[in-house]
Amino acid sequence: MKIHIISVLIRGHTLRFMELKRCLHGIASKKLVRDLQDLELNKLVIRNVKNTKPVSVEYSITQHGETLEDLIQGIIDWGIKHRNEIIKN
Repeated sequence: MKIHIISVLIRGHTLRFMELKRCLHGIASKKLVRDLQDLELNKLVIRNVKNTKPVSVEYSITQHGETLEDLIQGIIDWGIKHRNEIIKN
């Protein structure tokens, strides 16, 4: 799921928690929180707490996280090609 989180944020989005959760159909809130914490710890995602009422939290990709874009695109391309090969047979 972490790759999916990164790929959503790489598209240039800064998203609030619930917006991100909606993009990741079916992920449990606890799982998303843990994955975001791991990604933040590894300097792939920035967590920005807004001083609003109620408090809102936004997530965005770091420059370090952006370096994964080509790798993730390669995995996507491989998956599409592999799926097409299976469908042909």
